[in-house]
Amino acid sequence: MPDGKPPFPPFTRETAAQKVQAAEDAWNTCEPERVALAYTEDSVWRNRDSFVTGRAEIVAFLTQKWERELDYALRKNLWSFDGDRIAVRFQYESHDRDGQWWRSYGNELWEFDEHGLMRRREASIDDRRIDESERRIFGPRLEGDHGQEFPLR
Repeated sequence: MPDGKPPFPPFTRETAAQKVQAAEDAWNTCEPERVALAYTEDSVWRNRDSFVTGRAEIVAFLTQKWERELDYALRKNLWSFDGDRIAVRFQYESHDRDGQWWRSYGNELWEFDEHGLMRRREASIDDRRIDESERRIFGPRLEGDHGQEFPLR
């Protein structure tokens, strides 16, 4: 891998925040192949009760995810960082095929290789049924809002 995926560890507050925003931006595209390029070829995930290994499985997992979670919109916030690791908290909203809206809350632990690719991702996520009128996340974050904390409720 000649260039990698900057920024590279060890992270500073600024570079960790850049990594978090880049992940949010990529996931908001709902393009599994694009998102998977941020992970090592042998990346290991725990997502809720699923275990995923490698880019091909990441693409398959995300394809199924975004077939179920429609009009997906995500916000991530940097929680903590140290060396090659970043902790993130996030919220996203989506609806299912029956039209039921959901807000999902979660925490992620990330570990990166020297090329800036994520080699490990652990995500714990809880879902809350919401009415469409309760929505507050609409599409990708505006550039002027990058780095702003997103309220818990």
